[in-house]
Amino acid sequence: MFDSIYTSSVTAGQFFLMAGVALAAGLLFSWILSFRVRANQRFFLVTTLVPFVVAFVITFVKGNIGAGVALGGGCFGLIRFRSAQGTADELAAVLIAMASGVAFGMGYLGYGVVILLGLAALYFLLAGARLFAHKSMQADQLLRITIPETLEYNGLFDQPFARYLRSAEPVGVKTTAMGSMFRLSYKVQMKDPAQEKAFLDELRTRNGNLEISLLPFVDQNPVQL
Repeated sequence: MFDSIYTSSVTAGQFFLMAGVALAAGLLFSWILSFRVRANQRFFLVTTLVPFVVAFVITFVKGNIGAGVALGGGCFGLIRFRSAQGTADELAAVLIAMASGVAFGMGYLGYGVVILLGLAALYFLLAGARLFAHKSMQADQLLRITIPETLEYNGLFDQPFARYLRSAEPVGVKTTAMGSMFRLSYKVQMKDPAQEKAFLDELRTRNGNLEISLLPFVDQNPVQL
């Protein structure tokens, strides 16, 4: 089961056996991850095909792992360069699929299945256990406050920030409404999420009851003005 199915030369039967196992394992891998990874349907179609695509590249360079990995790595880098930045979940799924493809391409179908489905199961369990979701660590949020252009904002919100926030980092200032207003942006962490409304109410008394928003902070685009 864990021996290579390839002999000195790859026969058509061996190739199609490898293709069937790689595609079936890739489909099951994508199905398992779909319960934990938030992505669209096309992403899971891609991860289904990646093990087979990498495998036939390795197969047709006659088992030369160096050449196959170099070609696959170049294609992977081109795909990442030409596409939008993905999440850590998506990147991990693609890397696992590529790693299993190397095993399939060398004819080690048993090892390919173990790598693909074993890591999928492990990822499923670890993601569900939330081992690294520490309660003491609050998620970063983006606080945006609109103020009139006549209002001096330096130090204006220091008191509510000190009372309600664990941290507050300015990330930018932007004019809005034809230059008649400023929009201040901060990367913040609440001390107690349950006091969010009280915090916003106090800010409203200082900015003339103009627009205030508190949103999830996206690391890929930190200056979300």
